[in-house]
Amino acid sequence: MSALPQSSNSSWPELPLEAWQDTYATLHMWTQIVGKVRLALSPRVNHWWQVALYVNARGLTTSAIPCRDGTFEVQFDFIDHKLDIETSWGTSKTLPLKPQTVADFYAAFMSALRSLGIDVKIWPMPVEVPIPVRCDRDTQHASYDPENVHRLWRILILSSKIFEEFRARFIGKNSPVHFFWGSFDLAVTRFSGRRAPERPGADSITREAYSHEVISAGFWPGGGDIKGPAYYVYAAPEPPGFAEQKVRPSAAFYHPQMKEFLLMYDDVRQAASPRQALLDFLQSTYEAGANLAHWDRKELERL
Repeated sequence: MSALPQSSNSSWPELPLEAWQDTYATLHMWTQIVGKVRLALSPRVNHWWQVALYVNARGLTTSAIPCRDGTFEVQFDFIDHKLDIETSWGTSKTLPLKPQTVADFYAAFMSALRSLGIDVKIWPMPVEVPIPVRCDRDTQHASYDPENVHRLWRILILSSKIFEEFRARFIGKNSPVHFFWGSFDLAVTRFSGRRAPERPGADSITREAYSHEVISAGFWPGGGDIKGPAYYVYAAPEPPGFAEQKVRPSAAFYHPQMKEFLLMYDDVRQAASPRQALLDFLQSTYEAGANLAHWDRKELERL
């Protein structure tokens, strides 16, 4: 596949949800398996940042995971469509990314780790999906369409560059731009610096994730009521009046069930300047939430 010029709208590929839904469901489970290995072996970081994957020049990577007296890294390569495992002790393993069941991927991946001297146990039950099936028993999801996976990665590359630009405007506590395999979304989060009221009935994961006031933005391939890929922004806790705020561009809207502002990816892709449309969405929704929640913006933003 040839690279397209970054300045052209044509560099923003189409990714209709219905065209790759089966592959999306399968890849989601594969990223959960790899992500759970990172979770099992990495020191805990605030707001579960230690579990995320990162967009890089070939796909998605775990970054370095501590193990034994060194580290190893797992790389989803969405150019050559393979999974690479590299260790600091000089050994490696490569598995093809191809149509195969989640159970087969699980078995091959865990076997590859063992062959490299990486002994790890994970909880094989998926999270944040409506009807979870244990990954080691999942024979339902078995699709892999390399063209659409490559398109997803191209969107993640383009989005992460703009998220990084937006992130650089903020000097307060700010998450990395990272990919959460549970919800299968690219995200960047800003913090006011204040603790948030504890959510009634929250589980330990949610309690840690939202222990402080946040405004979070991200990209998600879609699902449920959202029939295509979309950008989102939410505030937690949500200040009164947030849903009624006017944000940019005009195609953006508030989804009352999800309690998020959404901007469909196709509206960004087709904009005269996709970069400016996305930056406008990120900035205007942040300002709406920060102003209503009385964030100390002079102390938190780069002037």
